[in-house]
This record gives sequence, structure tokens and C-alpha cells, in this order.
Amino acid sequence: MPIETGAEAPAFTLKDQNNQPVSLADFRGEKHVLLVFYPFAFTGTCEGELCGIRDNLDAYQSDEVQVLSVSVDSPFAHKVWAQREGFEFPLLADFWPHGAVAQSYGVFDDEKGMANRGTFVIDKDGVVRFAEMLPPGQARDQSRWQKALADLQG
Repeated sequence: MPIETGAEAPAFTLKDQNNQPVSLADFRGEKHVLLVFYPFAFTGTCEGELCGIRDNLDAYQSDEVQVLSVSVDSPFAHKVWAQREGFEFPLLADFWPHGAVAQSYGVFDDEKGMANRGTFVIDKDGVVRFAEMLPPGQARDQSRWQKALADLQG
């Protein structure tokens, strides 16, 4: 089960596709965060979802909101994928300890060793305002994220 709305979002620091550390705390008091967990880079449904974010980035990322995506892939795989697909938002590697951040958010699949499709909207105070989890292969309805973000902003 994913962590519930109203809970404090678990802190983390992970490497992005440029091997640079990104912390949830970097955005505290500054921006809301759309946190998107996905199973693996270079897979159909994941690619479709992240391309949906890329193609509508101004609907998700702004002076008020930061998009962060997370999978258990390495920063090196993320680098190649980001370059190939033109992703201009952080792809974070929950590589080692394997899936630790996904576990802390309640979206890790222990049996398969990957994150499920967990999505969280975290406000500037670090509180989860929207949470959902879907199994691999089932695409998420991104309009729900847009509504959750709109509710926070206004």
C-alpha cells in the first residue's frame, strides 16, 4: 500500500541522469513535487507515461511545481533514455540500496524487484496531498495528477 495522503513524505536523495544528487528537501518550502515512480526505463508503458509528461511539461512543471521520476534503473541507463527521449526533468535512480525509496513510499514490488506505478503530489511543506499506485502494465490517468496539482495551486 502506498503511503497515505496527509502523511509526511519520506525524505530521500538520489542521483539523477547526470549522476547529480537530488533531494526531496531541495524543494521544501519552494515547490510542490510531482513524484512519479515507474518500473523500468525503455519499456512501453513507462515510456508512454514519461513521454506524456515531456509532451505536456508546462502542465506539470513550473515555478511552483517540480517533476521527479524514479525507477530502480541506474543513472547511466537514465542518461541514455533521457537523451534519446528528450526528457528535461530528473530521472532518479533508486538503484542502491535497491528500491529503498520505493519501499519507503510503499510502492516497491519485493517479488519482482521494481517499483509499481506510484504517483504522489507533495506540497511545499512535505505533506502528501495525492497518492495512487497501479501495477505494471496499467497506464495511469495523468489528468488526475493535473487536478491534484491544480487543487494545490489554487
